[in-house]
Amino acid sequence: MGKFDDSEVIQRFLRYVAIDTQSDEESGTSPSSEKQKVLGRMLAEELRALGASDVYFDEEHCYVYGRVPASTGATASADGAAGSGTGASAECAGGQQAGSVFAGKTLALISHMDTSPETSGKDVKPRIVEDYDGGDIYLGDASGLTLSPSAYPEMLDYVGQSLIVTDGTTLLGADDKAGVSEIMAAVSYFLQHPEVPHCELSICFTPDEEIGEGPDHIDMKRLRADFGYTVDGGAIGELEYENFNAAGATITFHGVTVHPGEAKNKMKHASRIAMELDAMLPAQQKPEYTEGYEGFFYLTDMKGTTEEAELRYIIRDHDRSLFKQKKDLLIAAVDFINAKYGEGTADLRMKDSYFNMREVIEDGNLFLIDAAKETMEELGIEPKVRPIRGGTDGARLSFMGLPCPNICTGGHNFHGRFEYACAESMERITELLIRLAGK
Repeated sequence: MGKFDDSEVIQRFLRYVAIDTQSDEESGTSPSSEKQKVLGRMLAEELRALGASDVYFDEEHCYVYGRVPASTGATASADGAAGSGTGASAECAGGQQAGSVFAGKTLALISHMDTSPETSGKDVKPRIVEDYDGGDIYLGDASGLTLSPSAYPEMLDYVGQSLIVTDGTTLLGADDKAGVSEIMAAVSYFLQHPEVPHCELSICFTPDEEIGEGPDHIDMKRLRADFGYTVDGGAIGELEYENFNAAGATITFHGVTVHPGEAKNKMKHASRIAMELDAMLPAQQKPEYTEGYEGFFYLTDMKGTTEEAELRYIIRDHDRSLFKQKKDLLIAAVDFINAKYGEGTADLRMKDSYFNMREVIEDGNLFLIDAAKETMEELGIEPKVRPIRGGTDGARLSFMGLPCPNICTGGHNFHGRFEYACAESMERITELLIRLAGK
C-alpha cells in the first residue's frame, strides 16, 4: 500500500494528469483543443457525484461550473474532520467558527484544465518518489533524463518529503491539474462535512489559460461570485496579486527569392531580415537575463525561408508605462525595417493579453491577501508574497469585476520535462483552501 493511497488530492491528481489536455494556440477554435473536454466532462460528473449544486458543463466552450452552498456556521467537531483523505486535519476544521471576512459572500475558486503547448502532455506517466533524499532523481530509460538539485536547488527544500515526477518524456501537468485537484478535494471535504463552517463557494475550471484565452467565454452570471482566488501558483506559500502586463506579437517578413547565382541587388532574404530585427531588441531584456519586476521580450517561435519568415514574441512588464515602451520599441523596429527594405517588408500584428491585477486588488481588495496570509500562518506556512512573472486567469477576471489573486499549488518547473510537485504541499494547500473558505 502506498503512502498516498488514502490521499484524495493526490489520487485525483494522478487521475487527472493521465488525460491529455494540451491547448493549441494555432487552432483558432475555443476551446483550442477538443481533448480538453474529456477532463471537463469528467470534472462535471465528479462534482455531481459529490453533491455539488448548479453543476454545468459548457459543452461548446469547455467551462465547468458548480457551487457549494454555505454551511450553517455550526462549530465543526474534531471527529468530523478526521479521515477525509484530503490531507485536511482535525486541527484545521475542529472548533472553527463561521468567519467575518467571507460571511454572506460567495468566494470563487478557479483553476485551468489545459496544459502548456510547449511540451507534450500525452501519456503522462507520473511517479511518486517518497522520502526524497536530496540526491538526483533518474526519470527513466525512456528519456534518459535526470532531475538534479544541482540544476534545481529548490529540490533540497523537500528532503524527507515526496516528489511527483514524470518519466521525462512529457510535462507533468501540475500547472494546473494540481490546482484542480486541490479545489476538488476541498469541495469533496466540505460536502462530506456540512458541519464545517464556510462561505458559499463558486467553482470554475477553465480551458486555454496557457494560451491566454482562459476567460474568453466565461459566463460571469453563472460564476456569480463576489471575489475569488485562482489556485494556479508554484511552491507552497506563494501568494500573488501582481502580474505582468502582457501582449503577444507576430511579425511576418516578406522577401524576394532569386537564384543565388544572380541574387546581387535583387534578393531580399526574409529570414535574415527577421534576424536583423531580433538583434535590434535589447539583449538585457530577454527572459534569461531578467528577474523580479524586470520585463522582457521573449522570442517564442521562429520559422522562415528566403521568401517569407515569421517571428513570434510575448512582451511582458509589471509597469504599465514600461510595458508601453516595449510595445513602442517593437513598432519602431518594424518601421525601421520597412523604411530600409521597402514598405510591406515587415507586417506586425500585436494584441494585449492581460494587465497587472495589482491596481484592482489595491483598490479596496487587499483583504483577500491579508486573509490568505493569515490562514497560511495559522497552518505554519510561510507566506511568500511576490510578483508573478507570468499571468493567470485571475488577472483578466480582476478587470472583469472579480478581484482574483493567486494561490500556490505546490508545483515546480512548469511547462517542461523536469516538472515536479510536492505531494505533502498539495495536501497542505487543500487544508489552506478549506480553512480560508471559513474566514
